[in-house]
Amino acid sequence: MSVLEDISVDMSIVLGSTQLPIRQVLKMSRGAMIAFDSGQDDPTLIFVNGTLVAKGHVLVEGERMSVEITEVMPKGATI
Repeated sequence: MSVLEDISVDMSIVLGSTQLPIRQVLKMSRGAMIAFDSGQDDPTLIFVNGTLVAKGHVLVEGERMSVEITEVMPKGATI
């Protein structure tokens, strides 16, 4: 397994998403609120190298945030 230890992967934790017209993005200023397509109880999506691999929930402990994996997705799963 030591051969795998130095391989980097791109991991993304997605809380939600939305689509906005560029004109709306350009009008935003500090403190602007963006509504997502998901609620606070919806699962967080975990992508590795652009592939959905798991779902989970965000945990906050003091100043630290983490994701608890609640479901590992089958190969080829989509949103």
